[in-house]
Amino acid sequence: MMSSRIDSRLLGLVKFHIFCTLSLVAIIFIIYADGIIYTDSQNSVELKDKAASQLLQTHSVKSQFIKSAVTRKALRSMQVEVLEVEREDTSPVVAPFNVTEEERITWFRGKLPQFVIFDSDKRALKFHGRVLEFFDQECETRFFMTWISPARSFGSREFLSMESVFRAQPRGCLMILSRTMDSRRGYKVLKPLQDRGFKVNAVTPDLSFLFKNTPAEAWFAEMKRGNRDPGEIPLAQNLSNLIRLAVLYKYGGVYLDTDFIVLKSFSGLRNSIGAQSMDAVSKNWTRLNNAVLVFDMKHPLLYKFMEEFALTFDGNKWGHNGPYLVSRVVQRVENRPGYNFTVLPPMAFYPVDWTRIRGLFKKPKNQADTKWIKAKLLQLSGETHGVHLWNKQSSRLLIEEGSIMQRLISDHCVICKDIYSS
Repeated sequence: MMSSRIDSRLLGLVKFHIFCTLSLVAIIFIIYADGIIYTDSQNSVELKDKAASQLLQTHSVKSQFIKSAVTRKALRSMQVEVLEVEREDTSPVVAPFNVTEEERITWFRGKLPQFVIFDSDKRALKFHGRVLEFFDQECETRFFMTWISPARSFGSREFLSMESVFRAQPRGCLMILSRTMDSRRGYKVLKPLQDRGFKVNAVTPDLSFLFKNTPAEAWFAEMKRGNRDPGEIPLAQNLSNLIRLAVLYKYGGVYLDTDFIVLKSFSGLRNSIGAQSMDAVSKNWTRLNNAVLVFDMKHPLLYKFMEEFALTFDGNKWGHNGPYLVSRVVQRVENRPGYNFTVLPPMAFYPVDWTRIRGLFKKPKNQADTKWIKAKLLQLSGETHGVHLWNKQSSRLLIEEGSIMQRLISDHCVICKDIYSS
């Protein structure tokens, strides 16, 4: 009787060890498979130019390799994932306040290795080829966004912005210029849209290539050498202002901030910039904004914008190199011959001023609120191509049920997940 019980316990222990071993192998295989999918997606440019026989041979080798070395490769995949997380910037490199220009330049030179956005490494050098491959003839409109923060901070608000692009233009193509999103983590963020057939990808930009043969080339070279004052405002923020100009100048298309909800197609727009505000009496614009830009490749106004950026760069004044810059330049050239562009009224891109954006997120509290919401939604359905959410003011606001934002997102999303947490 005692021997039977011992045999039973031993048998149970053996089964438990077998179960644990099989579970571990399954987990490792899943992690490895995910790494293979991401790697394949990143190598698409190189694979496209190889013969079909070579491609089949590669997959055959991969299959044998998986069978013979799953554990070793899976552990390596896990290690790469950890390294990617560790390499992500935990916080932006911000210059010290209340120091002299000379002290800040000295600080900047010491921090240059941390500005990985400057690097023209192996991944960045593929930038131009990846852009040309991505924007094929099937793309109805070329959309660009930039993302300079860690991939983990790309949240539901930014995802909804991407969704709205494809709800308005399912055949549009969206490229996110971002080193952090061009990663395994970023791939997972974009995959739900890719799985539904939408064309979206994140690509590491090569800034040296983007700014080459533009007025910004010399400015960027000086900045990379640490010979310019970056200013107190995070340099990455000002680089985003310049990158959007350069990428449209090189390729043409539509630039959108990641806090912009698209309401209707951009296919009918060309060479347009939006007014943020206008004079109530004269109806002339008083300020423009660069959160939305629609321009053909090599447009002369984009060249003037980059020229102004390089000549008047000031990293200490918020907006000086962005909204105020485009306002300054357009004011000088809008009546000159050779510049063919349109300044759209605030209702096109900025129908709600940043001082009033909170109202879009609030549910109606009475009948008067309900009537106002209905009237506003009717107004937005007219000449408005999208709504800039002024993320600096609205990022912490929750979308309340019954609010204008809830209605807009419900009507212009494709996956429609986490609406109220956006």
